[in-house]
Amino acid sequence: MTITKLSEVEISSAIAQLSGWAVVDGKLQKNFKFRDFVEAFGFISRIAIIADKMGHHPELFNAYNKVKIDLTTHDVGGLSALDFELAQKIDKLPY
Repeated sequence: MTITKLSEVEISSAIAQLSGWAVVDGKLQKNFKFRDFVEAFGFISRIAIIADKMGHHPELFNAYNKVKIDLTTHDVGGLSALDFELAQKIDKLPY
């Protein structure tokens, strides 16, 4: 399967299917807030399992009860369908 960089039109169409995600500095980004550090870290762990199965690894940032996720496809130098697929899977996780 060949992964390609999405055009601005394709990105606009794909992001319209998501809730709370935005393109920031060329990356698909969303912030989450939890009750405490353990919930936040558990969420990160669930993302790690999904991402590893996809072979597509996000940039994850954690500060106590906050998690910031940045998605990009380094191999294409921008956003690809993989980023939006992973975002949809993340949004299905309980939080």
